[in-house]
Amino acid sequence: MLIIPAIDLKDGECVRLRQGLMDDSTVFSDDPVAVARRWVDAGCRRLHLVDLNGAFAGEPVNGEVVTAIAAAYPKLPIQIGGGIRTLDTIEHYVRAGVSFVIIGTKAVKEPDFVAEACRAFPGRIIVGLDAKDGLVATDGWAEVSTVQATDLARRFQSDGVSAIVYTDIARDGMMQGVNVEATLAMARASSIPVIASGGITNLDDIRALNAVAHEGICGAITGRAIYEGTLDVAEAQRLCDGES
Repeated sequence: MLIIPAIDLKDGECVRLRQGLMDDSTVFSDDPVAVARRWVDAGCRRLHLVDLNGAFAGEPVNGEVVTAIAAAYPKLPIQIGGGIRTLDTIEHYVRAGVSFVIIGTKAVKEPDFVAEACRAFPGRIIVGLDAKDGLVATDGWAEVSTVQATDLARRFQSDGVSAIVYTDIARDGMMQGVNVEATLAMARASSIPVIASGGITNLDDIRALNAVAHEGICGAITGRAIYEGTLDVAEAQRLCDGES
């Protein structure tokens, strides 16, 4: 299981939100490239970037920062989400050196787009499913649908999706622990590998996820915990690698 540091971008800065609320953000750095360097130096094998402004705008807003990070670390797999609604946007990020793009809102509202994107960019598409009480939320979590996240995951099973990033909104940024049960249910719902997101606070959360990783959980995204120091990236990855 990979430990994947998150860099959430708002107005060109690295921030963390609580439960996705843009007006409840904490700025951790005004230099996202330097933040990326910090996690690379800690030994991370993938980075998770989110264009928060883009998620609300429906188009990339912090694209220049994403491009700068990709240029600085061309061999590091990077995944980006937020405002990805067209094939042109996906192509732009792929050309910029990003390894994976995350389709969220568009995947819920127009599921056929996922298959189209997978055909155009094989091996590069991740679906982001953000859920509240099991129901998918969209548009920067501003809207909650009537669609069960697990049902939607099954819909994408034959499309060629590389992974599903599953976020429990209620836990995200709250430092209250990861929702292992919901993440495991998502992993069992389809054959698509799942990346856990939301609520990871300390090494106990990583242990709990790692214990069931064999059921289809391939990664864990962590943000506030690594910025506030309750989780060490290198130590967490060593645990997942089976090292003491």
